[in-house]
Amino acid sequence: MRSSFANIYRLGIKELWSLARDPIMLVLIVYTFTIAIYVAATAMPESLHNAPIAFVDEDGSPLSARIISSFYPPHFKTPKMISLTEMDAGMDKGEYTFVLDIPLNFQRDVLAGRAPAIQINVDATRMSQAFTGNSYIQQIVTDEVNEFVQRYRSTASFPVDLALRMRFNPNLEQAWFGSLMEIINSVTMLSIILTGAALIREREHGTIEHLLVMPVTPAEIMLSKVWSMGMIVVLAAMMSLLFVVKGALNVPVAGSLGLFMFVATLHLFATTSLGVFLATIARSMPQFGMLMVLVLLPLEMLSGGSTPRESMPQFIQDVMLAAPTTHFVSAAQAILYRGAGLDVVWPQCITIVAIGMVFFVVALSRFRKTISQMA
Repeated sequence: MRSSFANIYRLGIKELWSLARDPIMLVLIVYTFTIAIYVAATAMPESLHNAPIAFVDEDGSPLSARIISSFYPPHFKTPKMISLTEMDAGMDKGEYTFVLDIPLNFQRDVLAGRAPAIQINVDATRMSQAFTGNSYIQQIVTDEVNEFVQRYRSTASFPVDLALRMRFNPNLEQAWFGSLMEIINSVTMLSIILTGAALIREREHGTIEHLLVMPVTPAEIMLSKVWSMGMIVVLAAMMSLLFVVKGALNVPVAGSLGLFMFVATLHLFATTSLGVFLATIARSMPQFGMLMVLVLLPLEMLSGGSTPRESMPQFIQDVMLAAPTTHFVSAAQAILYRGAGLDVVWPQCITIVAIGMVFFVVALSRFRKTISQMA
């Protein structure tokens, strides 16, 4: 037993040295847990932000001026005043996402009760802003016109007073969700890539034949890759949480980092085993990359991280229960977002361990078969 642990340890150290000599993989690790985390948190806000907007004011009335002045940062950029002939050209060039055309005699028709129309032109190629901004604009214009007609600002009185409370993310900050979710996805992606690449690197460099003549078993070889690559991912995730998420982005982490790392370690046991399994199927790094596309996208998109599982078809929900990412995402979100403890996430931990054992046994069987064929 002591000899077996020593073999696993030494082989794992060999994997770490091999990784240290691979600059591409090192750059990938650093990028994934630094720049990619920052970009995911800041570059794609879900809310409307600095949308370019312009107005064609054919009326030139106090009401049209009031409507124009109601659009301001941060939701919209400061409105630009353009002519009717400049509207189509500006939208064709992508200068404006929204252009509102206020027709002649607009104020007079409003006061006369004729219900005039304002034309809202939307660049629908900017899908996220177009969808959200369209609703914002309609609401803003409607409110300004109603208040102008009533001659005073008022708040509608409802029979029930709703007290709205945002739990865990009071200001609905996209960075809070985007950064932590990117770390969760990166743990899955890097663990599969690093472990699979380590095995393929052995085959391409011809060192797998050296291992076959050594007094080591396939299980020891596989476990060495699991612990060494898993340790790299855990350390990188911890550094990213401390220095990128909490440091650069100032995102509060509600739960225990130690508990998250424990759950991540359990998850890595399953995903690194999956990486070994994929590497035994692929014969080269390009083939491994193709398999990664087929496997990684469903694991990340259907695990409940980007879209709640309840909104997915029941068949997808049932199938994804066999994926470790489903339970890891559930546990990680509970810990990092809501400050949950082990008493809450222990069912997910047990499920991840069970799935990891299945993955490990299947991957080990495939690995032994591959080695026997090479021998």
